[in-house]
Amino acid sequence: RNPRGGRAKAIDPKDVAAYAAYAPEHGIEVILGYAPYTANPASDKQAEHDFTMMVLAEDLARMAETPQAMYTLQPGSALGKPVDEALARVAAALNDVITPSQETLVLVQTMAGEGTQVGSTFEQLARILDQVKFDDHAGVLFDACRAWGAGYDLAGDLDGVVEEFDCVIGLDRLRAIHLNDSQNARGSRKDRHARIGEGQIGLEALAAVTNHPKLRDLPFYLETPNPELSGFAEEIALLREMHVG
Repeated sequence: RNPRGGRAKAIDPKDVAAYAAYAPEHGIEVILGYAPYTANPASDKQAEHDFTMMVLAEDLARMAETPQAMYTLQPGSALGKPVDEALARVAAALNDVITPSQETLVLVQTMAGEGTQVGSTFEQLARILDQVKFDDHAGVLFDACRAWGAGYDLAGDLDGVVEEFDCVIGLDRLRAIHLNDSQNARGSRKDRHARIGEGQIGLEALAAVTNHPKLRDLPFYLETPNPELSGFAEEIALLREMHVG
């Protein structure tokens, strides 16, 4: 599906079979799907709600074609409404689409806090997940750039950030990490990605995230502005050079 929403092309069973053969040969264990940016589960507007629920239902049906996959969505924006109500709407949306029999994990993404975004604090994410009925099918995607923008000091106090996450949300709910550097200073409330080592977080801090004993076994996904695939290959090689063990 286009990141801005719209219709999704029908899945070809031949593509599913080709992926199933390709993935184990190339070390691909867990893929991560991404809801379109236009989905806003926090909104109280009926049209936005209907669109969001349609997208989530369709996407999760598609994700069922690839077992052991994960799917992430942004919790969205309150649009001037009370935050508590917005968080409850996000949880209600998850309760409407998550079933006890599905294999796909649904992850709520950490946010930078731009505008009226919800989910920029660990407390808000915990309040969403605490209202999810089948919470063993839900979790958190930690986005480095967004957490940095929200004020979490990955460069100066990574241990403190990890401990706070564990105390407020629980590390058992942390299922994946987006690795990206940030164009902006910590606490800017902006989500503007930079290539690994070329932003305000820095290479050493991001490498420390991949090496942290409580994080290192999680799946990591690059989400950096590379115009060519070779750029991602360079970043992967760089991080692997700094990987301990």
